[in-house]
Amino acid sequence: MKLKGDQTTARAMNRRLILNLLRREGPRSRADIATVIGLSPAAVTFVVADLLEEGIVIEGKTVPGLTGRRPIPVDINYEHALAVGFKLMVDSVECVATDLATNPVAAMRVGLDGHDPDYIADLLAGTVPELVKLAGRPKARLAGIGISMPGVINHEQTACVRSYRFKWDNVSLASLVAARVHVPVWLEDDTNAYAIAQQLFGLGRQHRNMAVLAVGVGISCALVIDGKLYRGANGAAGKFGHTLYEENGRLCECGKRGCLMAYHSEASMLRRWREETGREQLGLPELTAALASGDATALALVANSGRALGTALANLVNITDPEVIVAGGEAVSLGDPFLTPLREALAARTFRTAPPLLPDWEDNSWARGAAALVTQKIFDFESSGGITDIANLTGVRPVDSSSAA
Repeated sequence: MKLKGDQTTARAMNRRLILNLLRREGPRSRADIATVIGLSPAAVTFVVADLLEEGIVIEGKTVPGLTGRRPIPVDINYEHALAVGFKLMVDSVECVATDLATNPVAAMRVGLDGHDPDYIADLLAGTVPELVKLAGRPKARLAGIGISMPGVINHEQTACVRSYRFKWDNVSLASLVAARVHVPVWLEDDTNAYAIAQQLFGLGRQHRNMAVLAVGVGISCALVIDGKLYRGANGAAGKFGHTLYEENGRLCECGKRGCLMAYHSEASMLRRWREETGREQLGLPELTAALASGDATALALVANSGRALGTALANLVNITDPEVIVAGGEAVSLGDPFLTPLREALAARTFRTAPPLLPDWEDNSWARGAAALVTQKIFDFESSGGITDIANLTGVRPVDSSSAA
């Protein structure tokens, strides 16, 4: 956003302040909003009038029990529009349609038969009308599409700079999808998208500084610093799993040896368990069951990974000092046998008191993160101009790819 000292910019900034206050704290009267934010009542009235006209906020019932003119609270109309989120994985895509609070209203999973960018763009574009129909909200509008995937993402160009799992270099996936569907499209690293969802409506809602740890096929840790996602100079911040664990050790997917994720990701834990038991068909459900039954081999292996990750995480905490750590990914489902050693190692190695570690494992969490890429724009500085009538999305339409900007 270009900051200029004009009335339009001031209105946009006031809009952002008001919407984020309502997002964090719920319904407020115009007078309360003016007091909390420090704006004049007239400025609040102007912005709220615009938001009411657009349908982004709604008025509630007057507050009972007060004398004189009773204040009318306003709140965000979370059902005003739908957001679509796609979480790309190696062999499938998690798909979700959410309201503006990232609450799922429709979800599905589709398989991937390949990683060709045009094939994936066709698949995602064709899935949008199916999700919208499944949501059953014909009067709602579509705010946009968010896509998350593992990789280094150029946020400004909404392009995948590099993905080892998809073997992509400089793929403008958002533009490819936008050229097939007439709505704005955003692309982000999957852990970053998950962190945005946690910041907006999840466990990080009340925090301006947090770390979001993901332990699944890989290991990553997104950072929110002073209320903003930190992407780094090249969009590669948060690749926590590629920190060194053992010199000249196991080969990682990045081509280097000894990376943390080559030993202690959920996928690596499963591989090591299969190696120790000699049973190649074992998966996460079997490991979870073994932990619950007190299997000594499983308990020792998972505890070892928890301690290793807690120690590595302490280094990050000592540098960034987050208020809270949110933990997600498949490994979180392992529960206390994994999380307790992690917390203990974290506490033992942090310079000061370790921040609380809050596990999150809900259905569609990662696809909701992709949908949050859309919702985020409403609480940032974007207007609702990109929102499209559902009635116009009965099929796939070719449009100029600049709509992904």
